[in-house]
This record gives sequence, structure tokens and C-alpha cells, in this order.
Amino acid sequence: MFFGLTALELARLQFAFTVSFHIIFPATSIGLACFLAIIEWKWLRTGQKIYLDMFKYWSKIFAVAFAMGVVSGIVMAYQFGTNWSEFARIAGGVTGPLLAYEVLSAFFLEAGFLGIMLFGWGRVGPKAHFAATMMVALGTCMSMFWILSSNSWMQTPQGFTVENGIIVPHDWLQIIFNPSFIHRLLHMGTAAFLVSSLLVVGASGWQLLRGHRSPMTMKAFSMALWMVLITCCAQVYFGDAQGLNTLKYQPAKLAAIEAHWETNTDNPMALILFTIPDMKQEKNYYTVSLPYVGSLILTHRWNGVVKGLKEFPAQDRPNSLIVFWTFRLMVGLCFLMIAMSFTALWLRYKKRLYTSKWFSYFALFMGPTGYIALLAGWVTTEVGRQPWVVYNMLRTEHGFSNTVVADQVGLSLIIFVTVYTVVFGSGIYYIFKLINQGPKEYPLHASPAKLNSKDELL
Repeated sequence: MFFGLTALELARLQFAFTVSFHIIFPATSIGLACFLAIIEWKWLRTGQKIYLDMFKYWSKIFAVAFAMGVVSGIVMAYQFGTNWSEFARIAGGVTGPLLAYEVLSAFFLEAGFLGIMLFGWGRVGPKAHFAATMMVALGTCMSMFWILSSNSWMQTPQGFTVENGIIVPHDWLQIIFNPSFIHRLLHMGTAAFLVSSLLVVGASGWQLLRGHRSPMTMKAFSMALWMVLITCCAQVYFGDAQGLNTLKYQPAKLAAIEAHWETNTDNPMALILFTIPDMKQEKNYYTVSLPYVGSLILTHRWNGVVKGLKEFPAQDRPNSLIVFWTFRLMVGLCFLMIAMSFTALWLRYKKRLYTSKWFSYFALFMGPTGYIALLAGWVTTEVGRQPWVVYNMLRTEHGFSNTVVADQVGLSLIIFVTVYTVVFGSGIYYIFKLINQGPKEYPLHASPAKLNSKDELL
């Protein structure tokens, strides 16, 4: 025991800390890489230098986020061999190759073209530079593809056999394109675009509040708000599709998310808006709900039946108190993003988008909400899978390293927290410093083939 926690509990806490810290950086770099590709394409197509200056400014923030994502990812991966060696031994035949594919395809692609994208101005032609930017953006998306394939397989495993207690790959197409993969890929990809778009919205809102209404600031503000509008509306659809998939393949997770204890065989299921689930007493307290709506949303049928948590053994139930609230935090923030997006549409119509001070404050407030929603979603996904590390195949406690003791994990966790605070805190501080400085004009090292003097805001 270490401060009252077992080695298993500390190992889970350590992995939760490192993966939560890690995920915010790849999500930022995925979205920003695609944003950079779009604005460089706009520069090549129109010849407007404003897009080139935007690219050079936001590429600095992308570079910092990308570097921190790489470093934090390596640290996280080492834990499979230290704290979770049994998981690696039993399921490594599937998860190992998937992670290797990510390194061999996505990471090498990113690393091979990143230098050209960041330092190639004046050394390669505009089209060659744009090709490098596209390769980096493609690499970040491919990285997401392989990581989510591995994680989705842990949620909905298929395409394997078990031989002498070891999971052996049988059909790689079934493993990669497992039942939840496409839904989770679309959901996470959209979340990454939301995270980066809201970062641009918040940074631009801060500049507008300071009175810096430069064309670059207004252009970034406008483009990012369009992206938030598109992605947050798409997220509602993708989230609903993933909910239907979870109902089919992970019914215990869905029941925990909805704090749904009794199977509604006789009556439609209500949608619980507020409650405090009690896992020991198997009941909810202070419940506020909407009748019928739960069945309609979860099954798309007015009288749809949803299994209750009591249908599953107590030891196989996820912690409803956690996932009930993290899910509602994620959904609530998504609807707040939608509200901001439609408010922006109204302000565009009134031609007050860049002059409305209260909306700039709103945009600044919304800047970090993408990260909060992202982390809330991942907590819902991972805690909702418990007590399984590979759903219905390998329990979390059986994937833990037998030789690790609580003092070792506890000490390494303290070291992680300390080092992460110093190293990544410095990186985040530098990002905030760049945001505070705002965009500026850069010298022109290259010109696209087609030049256009028009510079109209979107």
C-alpha cells in the first residue's frame, strides 16, 4: 500500500494521468495540421500574404504541441512493459503490431516532412512546401487511425483466437475494422478538429479583446468559427451513432452512463438529467428526468428496451457515478459550442462579429472547453470499459504486472507529476506566450504562382 492505495490502483492512476496529459497534444496537432494545410492551400490559390503569415504564426504553436505529444506518448508506451506486462504478454500479439504500424507509417511520415514544413521556406518551392504540409497533416490523421484501431479493439475485440491463454491474431481486417472503430474514429477526429478550432477561436477572441483587430486575427477567428459550427453539429450525429454501437456491443457501459438500473421491459426509459448514482445500494438519489426520452434517444424507438445495470454481475459494472457525470459534461459543452456557433452566425448577419465585446469574452471562455470535453469523453470511454482491459476477455487486474509493488508505482507517479509539471508546464506557458503576442507579418521568402490582391474576410 502507498498512501492507502494498492499497486494496481496506483498503476491505473499513473496511466490515467499520463494518457490524459498526452491526448491533449495529439488532438491539438491533428486539428492544427489540417488547419495549416487549408490556409497554405488558400495562400497558393489566392496569393494573399495574410494566409502565409497565419501559417507561420500557427505553425509555431503546432510545433510545440507536436513535440510535447511525441515525448508524452513515448513515456506512456513504456508503461505497457513496466506496469502492464501481463496485458502486453497476453494481448501484445494484437496491440503491438497496431502500435508498430502507427510508428512505421504515421510517425515516420510526420518526422520525414516536419522539418520541411517548419524550416523549408526559401529552401523549397511553394508547391513542394505545401506537399510537405499535406504529408504532415496526413501523418497525424494516420496516427489517429492506428491508435484508435488499437483502442477500439480493446473495446470491441474480434478477429482473434485464444491459444494457451494468449490472444492470437486470426483476421487482421476484423481486428483493425472492429465493430466500434469507424464510429470512434469519426467521433475522435471531429473532436480533434473541435479542440484546435476552439483554441484558434479563444486565441483570436483574446486578441480582439485587446483591440488587435488585424486582418489575420479576424480571418483566423472567422475560419475557426465556421469549423466549430460544422464539427460540433457533426459531433451530435457521430456521437449518436457511437451510442447505438455502445448499446449493442457494450450495454453495461451504456447503462452506467445513463445510471439505468432496471431494464425497462414494461415502460419506455426516461432520460435522467441529474442524479447521484449509488453503486453499493444500486439506486439513484435526487433524480431529475424526462419520461420516454431515454428510449427515443438511445434506441430511436419510443418504447425501446435498454438493459439495466442490475442485469450484470456487480463485479462487472463500470462506476456509474463517474461516467454519468463525465458524459453529461461532454454533451453539455458540445451544446454550448453549438450555441456559440449559431450566435456567431447571427453576429455575422448583424456585421458585429469582430466588434461585439461580450462575444469575444464568450469566445475566450470557450477556448479551453474543447480540451475539457475531450478529457471527459475519454474518461467516459475508458472508465466505462472497466473492469476489463480487453472487453469481456481480459480483466484489468489480470493485465497488471505481478512483480510491481505499490511503493515503486507510487514513487514513479510522484516523479511523473513533478517532471510533467516542469517540462510540459513550460511548453504550455510558451504556447500561451505565443498566443498573447498574437500574429504578425513575416518576410516573404516565396510567392505562389498565382497572385491575387483581394483580401476579403470570410
